[in-house]
Amino acid sequence: MNLEQALGILSKSSPYAVSTELDNSQDKLAVYKKYIYIETEIEADFAQSLTSMNSGDILFLCGSSGDGKSEILTRYSQQFKSRIDFHLDATHSFSPDQTAIEALDDRFLKTKQTQRPLVLGVNIGMLGNYAEEGSTSHDDIKSSLKAFLDSNSQNIPENHRYLDFEHYPKFKLSQEECTSEFADSLIHKLTNTSLENPFYALYQNQIQKTGHSRLTANFGLLGLESVRKTVVDLLLKARLIKDQFLTARTLLDFIHQIITGKSYLFDNLFLGGDNDLLSHIRSFDPSNIHTRKVDEFILQFSLGIEDEEFLLLEKQAREYGVFEINNPQSYLRLAYIVKNEAEFDNAYLNDLRRDFENTLVARFANNWVLHKDFDGSGSQKKELNLFYKEVLIASIHKYCNRHAPTLDKDTFFVAQYNGFKIAAELEVKPNFVEIAANSANPARIGYFVAHIQVDDQPLIPMPISIKLMELLIKITQGYRPNKHDKNAVLLLDEAIDQLLNQANRKNVLTIIKDDRRYKVTDEGDSYFEVSGLV
Repeated sequence: MNLEQALGILSKSSPYAVSTELDNSQDKLAVYKKYIYIETEIEADFAQSLTSMNSGDILFLCGSSGDGKSEILTRYSQQFKSRIDFHLDATHSFSPDQTAIEALDDRFLKTKQTQRPLVLGVNIGMLGNYAEEGSTSHDDIKSSLKAFLDSNSQNIPENHRYLDFEHYPKFKLSQEECTSEFADSLIHKLTNTSLENPFYALYQNQIQKTGHSRLTANFGLLGLESVRKTVVDLLLKARLIKDQFLTARTLLDFIHQIITGKSYLFDNLFLGGDNDLLSHIRSFDPSNIHTRKVDEFILQFSLGIEDEEFLLLEKQAREYGVFEINNPQSYLRLAYIVKNEAEFDNAYLNDLRRDFENTLVARFANNWVLHKDFDGSGSQKKELNLFYKEVLIASIHKYCNRHAPTLDKDTFFVAQYNGFKIAAELEVKPNFVEIAANSANPARIGYFVAHIQVDDQPLIPMPISIKLMELLIKITQGYRPNKHDKNAVLLLDEAIDQLLNQANRKNVLTIIKDDRRYKVTDEGDSYFEVSGLV
């Protein structure tokens, strides 16, 4: 057994990628599979639910493909099978001429006849299919499924319980730290130097026998705490910016590819691959950053100019088995993943680190937390005001007035007729009452919901993703959205339509022609007062 063979269990093509009820306790790789397993919060709740199940109860373990349902179900099915029935995969049937829907019909019928508790592993899509296509004899179960899918907990029977992976997010955002406990724990368990870690024993054995290779270099680099944190940060960026969900199977395969790939870890991370996470992370390649320092480094490397700090970085990398780096892009990627590692600290990295910092994720996370935990306190209002006034409202004003950029900050462009521009003064501000009222609602990590009001009239809540927030910031800096920003612009247009509906109700309008301005006031009874403005 060698390190590469043991790491093979992480690959999506490995027979270990999906757990079954077959006994593989005699398999040499079983010890590695058992060691790498991480108990999650949903598993703890699942185990607790099993101990309290009564006759006729049904427990639905729901999620998406690859999120770890089969792993949890397999671990507990043998232990509880004497008193609980398990249906591990609701997408399968019991015979070739039977559909998955028909298999569930039979499974639910048996449960009603025997009154034995039932645990069902099922994809969310299959729940929806059965709610529509299942037998009418199970309308009670179909109604329960529809209530769950509609988030209508009051209509779910007491003997039905749903544990949904979506309600156990893999990432957590806070003002102190943004991380994934699951991904961080998994990588740490794989690479830590504990005597109980069979992977680390293989790593040490291989170095002692044959010296370093790219495989051992990659394993050693990933074992550095700062590198692990950088990798988790990249996964978070893929989730927030690329909307890529993190499943257990995809994460394990991702780790397998960055360690066992044909290049060093820092290149494997950014060169893409047959993995959804890698395909998205490649767009965050630090070698694509164009700043003065980065461009200078690429030029100096191409000319063969090496200063003392750069030579120190080379020496530090060789201690981890990194010997063959032939292009500046790879050095920039190496610098990126070790940018916060004390062992690699030098002035050269400090200069590059400033160019690598991405404050967008931190700004998004801060506003996400403020909306989620808003309690109406003055300090929170002050922080949120910065986002609303300097980013959201400022960008709406700038985008709305793109055809009339000289308008004052509280004046919004309404329309143009025969060369005359019509505008209205509006008071646009954050709606703290609605923010506080909705702070207790479950928060999805992909967005937070902004609430604004125009002249004290609330607008429809606006979901702010990190992509939209980035666009809003760019608009305040003078950027003009184009066809590539279509989805985000639709949300902006919707907000502006609501804003203009309020503007059309105003009894005072400003009319602009060249350098002349007029104020038209509706005094009632078809009487309008017109006054000139300087």
